[in-house]
Amino acid sequence: MTDLVVTLLGEDRPGLVEAVAAPVAEHGGNWLESRMAHLAGQFAGILRVEVPEDRAAALADALRRLRGGGLEVTVAPSPAPAAPPTRDLLELDLTGTDRPGIVREIARALAEERVNIEELVTDRTAGAMSGAPIFRARARVYVPAGADLARLRARLERVATDLMVEVSLAPPQSAVGGHRPA
Repeated sequence: MTDLVVTLLGEDRPGLVEAVAAPVAEHGGNWLESRMAHLAGQFAGILRVEVPEDRAAALADALRRLRGGGLEVTVAPSPAPAAPPTRDLLELDLTGTDRPGIVREIARALAEERVNIEELVTDRTAGAMSGAPIFRARARVYVPAGADLARLRARLERVATDLMVEVSLAPPQSAVGGHRPA
């Protein structure tokens, strides 16, 4: 069996997921996992499928033919899984008045501490009392085993103070987007 990773982007309309699922099924593939969303009139998705090795090229070609239907499609083989590194899964939650640069500053602080962002979900809503735009980010992050969590939290708190947002980093209570961590 071969795993393929497929990314999709196109104008949202009914039937897009079925248009992808049909060739997967027709080629004996198994839909393993996906993340798909509608955002600003666009449909975006990433999925991983498993397919018999002798049918992988034909499935990739069939998926690429969806481009004629208005989708941008990329198909890539999934690399063989390496031995998982020793790391700890944590959840980051951030809330504050929206302003440019929030994601960049938090992502920079995480990257400099060698923290990998596994999943990130953000949104912006109107504040309940003031109507001011409120930015919220929820992320699952992997922290290298043995990392100095106190130093990481202190660094995130300094960034949060500069950005005037609230940030927390804690063990997972539930998964981002309703999915439990593996």
